[in-house]
Amino acid sequence: MIDLKFLRENPEIVKQNIKNKFQEHKLPLVDEVIELDAQSRKAKQEADALRANRNVVSKQIGVLMGQGKKEEALILKEQVQKDAKRLTDLEASEKELQEKVSKIMMTIPNIIDPSVPIGKDDSCNVEIEKYGDPIVPDFEIPYHTEIMEKFNGIDLDAAGKVAGNGFYYLMGDIARLHSAVISYARDFMIARGFTYCVPPFMIRSNVVAGVMSFEEMDAMMYKIEGEDLYLIGTSEHSMIGKFIDTIHEEKKLPYTLTSYSPCFRKEKGAHGIEERGVYRIHQFEKQEMIVVCKPEESKVWYDKLWQNTVDLFRSLDIPVRTLECCSGDLADLKVKSCDVEAWSPRQKKYFEIGSCSNLGDAQARRLKIRVKGEDGSKYFAHTLNNTVAAPPRMLIAFLENNLNEDGSVNIPAALQPYMGGKARIEA
Repeated sequence: MIDLKFLRENPEIVKQNIKNKFQEHKLPLVDEVIELDAQSRKAKQEADALRANRNVVSKQIGVLMGQGKKEEALILKEQVQKDAKRLTDLEASEKELQEKVSKIMMTIPNIIDPSVPIGKDDSCNVEIEKYGDPIVPDFEIPYHTEIMEKFNGIDLDAAGKVAGNGFYYLMGDIARLHSAVISYARDFMIARGFTYCVPPFMIRSNVVAGVMSFEEMDAMMYKIEGEDLYLIGTSEHSMIGKFIDTIHEEKKLPYTLTSYSPCFRKEKGAHGIEERGVYRIHQFEKQEMIVVCKPEESKVWYDKLWQNTVDLFRSLDIPVRTLECCSGDLADLKVKSCDVEAWSPRQKKYFEIGSCSNLGDAQARRLKIRVKGEDGSKYFAHTLNNTVAAPPRMLIAFLENNLNEDGSVNIPAALQPYMGGKARIEA
């Protein structure tokens, strides 16, 4: 959510930003919120004047009563009563107008960074850099579920009977590999100075509204029936929510946290054939990283975060590349974002395995996460998040890039301690 004062003073910049995100249907909202805000401020100004006048008149009534001038005092009392009714009406109007303004402001997209390429959708995302040499072996790479099945490592049929489509059972070495990747990702981030955290896996609606747009919430979140609770789609939600309605000493920033959690997603809509198997599912596990920092430091942390993911994947012999997300591919709260994609030898192309985002002060403004400067001033923090590793999608990249022709899978040295010292697993 952007600053209302900024919108009021820079409506054309806000409108151009909306155009850059190809959301022209939201253009009328800028003028609408300016008009509603003007009405709200006018109502507040009149209400403040009535309150001030009430204090003055109340003193006058006391003086008149003390002088025995009851009739004059009664006249002033009648005026106070009329003003009280008007004040009640103004307060109700002001509250209603402020709620309307707030609701609209929640739908107006954040101002994107000037470096973000302008484009309508993810087809306009721009490759930044490749890391590692993409290799296509001489032998055919099976589909990822076929690889797992050779290890008796997955059962989709049983999961379908138990929970429906979009769920799975992982077993044996594949399940162990899944857990090893998560544990390795955890320790990798701890070694880089991040504090490990296991957060709540459910959050209240006010936190949901603080961390994402309404469109994202509808497409992703599962609600617990009869309770004000939602299952998290990623631990970033509850990790940022940890700081709701707080003020932090400037000298204590930044907060750098890495978290483990299961994730639950509706995954609304139809998806392509490459998203069958365990590519796009309703439940998975994830290691995440988040940063809460001073505004002037968020760009530096943004680069550090995506580099962490690149370094992690390269340590496991997986070639990756980074993509700059274009304006139309950015969620409304994001200032800047890049995807990290892993190489798929089977598909002979890269596919997304994580996303790094700088949200500026949008989440902090919604959740009231403030910083107290050394001079006593208060301002909103900046928040960032990035995927460390999200099996089983990461397993797809790992299995394809470490598969041998005989069906065995090499275990990189970095992961071997988490696999009981095994250098490979046999089909």
